[in-house]
Amino acid sequence: MTASMEADTTWPAVRPEVVAEVVGGLSARLQKRLDGAAAKLAARPVERAGDDWRVAVDEEAELVLHAPGGVVVDQAGVRCGCLLAPACVHRAAAVTVCRLAEDEQEPVPPADATAAVTPAGATAAAAPEGVTTAAAPAEAGGEQPPAAAPGPDAPLTPAESAALRHLHRAAAAVLAAGVGGAGAVVQAELLRAGHRARLAGLHRPSAAAVAVVTRIRAARSGEPDHRLADLVAAVRELLELTTALVNGHGGTADLRGTARQTYAEAGGLRLYGLFSEPVLTATHAGVLTWAVDATGRLSTIAEVMPHADATAAAPQAVGAGGRAVRLGDALLSHREFSRAGLVVQGATRSANGRLGAGASVKAVRAAGAAWTAEPAAGLWAEPAATQVERALSAATVPYESRPAGSDLLFLDVTLLGAAPHGAAGPVRLLADCDGLVVALRAAHDHPGLAFRGNLALLATAPGLRLRVIGRLERAARPELRLLAVAPAPLAPAPDGPGQAGLHDQVGLPSLALPADRAGRVNLGLERLQTADLSLPERLAGPFPQPLPGPVPERLHDPADPVGPVGPVDPPSPMDPAGTAVSVRASDGSDAPDVPVHLLTRRVEQAVTGGRPALALGTGKAGTLDADGAWLRAAGLATGALLLGGLCAAAGDQLRDVFGRVVADDHEAFTTAWLAAACYGEELASALCAGGWARQGEEVTPAP
Repeated sequence: MTASMEADTTWPAVRPEVVAEVVGGLSARLQKRLDGAAAKLAARPVERAGDDWRVAVDEEAELVLHAPGGVVVDQAGVRCGCLLAPACVHRAAAVTVCRLAEDEQEPVPPADATAAVTPAGATAAAAPEGVTTAAAPAEAGGEQPPAAAPGPDAPLTPAESAALRHLHRAAAAVLAAGVGGAGAVVQAELLRAGHRARLAGLHRPSAAAVAVVTRIRAARSGEPDHRLADLVAAVRELLELTTALVNGHGGTADLRGTARQTYAEAGGLRLYGLFSEPVLTATHAGVLTWAVDATGRLSTIAEVMPHADATAAAPQAVGAGGRAVRLGDALLSHREFSRAGLVVQGATRSANGRLGAGASVKAVRAAGAAWTAEPAAGLWAEPAATQVERALSAATVPYESRPAGSDLLFLDVTLLGAAPHGAAGPVRLLADCDGLVVALRAAHDHPGLAFRGNLALLATAPGLRLRVIGRLERAARPELRLLAVAPAPLAPAPDGPGQAGLHDQVGLPSLALPADRAGRVNLGLERLQTADLSLPERLAGPFPQPLPGPVPERLHDPADPVGPVGPVDPPSPMDPAGTAVSVRASDGSDAPDVPVHLLTRRVEQAVTGGRPALALGTGKAGTLDADGAWLRAAGLATGALLLGGLCAAAGDQLRDVFGRVVADDHEAFTTAWLAAACYGEELASALCAGGWARQGEEVTPAP
């Protein structure tokens, strides 16, 4: 060991194709030992010296990972000193422990631009340094990339069809195995199939395969940011893509995807900053700032970088708000830009609103605009139900093609106070939005960010009127993840112009911010203080009293069969098949009590436990029949049919004369699961749209 070597608790990243190559080189005997070897290796200390990560396998052998820029880019970068190397289990265990490096998904400047591109946005993390997609290495086995890739709207070539079928079979095997059975070998096969798809020019399916493996690893290792819903969504997206392309929809460019996004010339832009939000993932941290131009279109610019230590991720995200905006010669930070403006010449912008930072782009600081002034004020003029419809529709579009801000809601609300969620659930902040009771949630639960503390302080001021920006949370009851707030414009005076506003008349609490905040707060980056709230005397003190009025005792949970509900009940949603859902809640109210969980829990059970978990459950015919009857009684006849078909397909397996299960391609089970998962998605969107619809309005079924 050298004197310059330092202890490091993290492992480098590794290219997905390297994982597939190294694991594929193991013998069948060693593949059975791989998961155990990876668990042991993960517990050993790691030491870093420059671009080399070193791990002591035993007293005699040492494992070295050569990762320029923090990424292992080929097999030669994984070296082991044991006698079995390079076909040893240690090399395969090492690449299994390392996190997967992401493909660079940054926009490509136009042909006449020469500068580097902007860092990644909020949901698509930036690629680590040293990663490039200009030339992908050949897949193990000698297969080379095609000489010329077909156009995005061309029919599938034989090579593309073969790659898609390989990827679909690998994805079906992962689903059938479940999280518990999807070990390193199963993951490596999916990565191999995804790499083959990328070489064939099918970039979106390839990225979906890497996302599935990344989330499976998070689930198996118990990482704190693992969410089962995200894993289910990743598996569903991968199977949807492969199924659609295999069935002849290869002419759609969105299904194929692109290696890198492209910029379009935007000319001169007058930008007005809106807000900034922290970006925090398992591997990256930074800040994303939103702006609106004179036409009302939203744009983003980000500062997102990899982080080496999870404990330093939140401070890195908060600190990024003070870093300079990378756009021309503008000398202002992201926090300053969220309240100021920019005049940009020679601007370039991607399809999803990312601003380019090429050498030809010129930008100077300018005055900002209040949320109550144009062009920002126009974002709040759209009705809430229309904004929700736009957000739900955008969720079906690939992120790279999704317009910036399509999932954001711009609302004026009045805080009602805090109320428990469900029978004994967590307390949530409730607000009134033009007659709708909306639950306001923290955009991120990390304690190192300011979201939770700010919401707790706002909960002490019932009656406070706010203009808010949030991200739609798809739920049966209206929910919003708050990102930024500002004082709401005063209500019209009752006696005409020149009279006192509503706040002055009734003495409601108000938000009194310092001048340097320009009347708005970035809830994830800045902390509200008690002095920022101007509370009437009756609300002062440690236990504020709720305002009189229709504040619900607790927010109704659709999965909870009993319990009070809010005062505003949305109209009955629709079964995606067109059947109206008109079931009264157990407490006798007219709120929908739709047992969606009976179907979704089986879909999730298949992902966690695999096909065997559902096959074992088919023996409980009484439970399955009861679930189906409950769904049919709720008007979800299609859901009951899909539930029965899913469980039947899970248990429909051939056996040999000794009673052993005969392996198949899991195609029938995968088809049944995908149908149930897609139905659940459509039903969840219908329930969300119904929850935000105005009382008394009709909800029309999807065509």
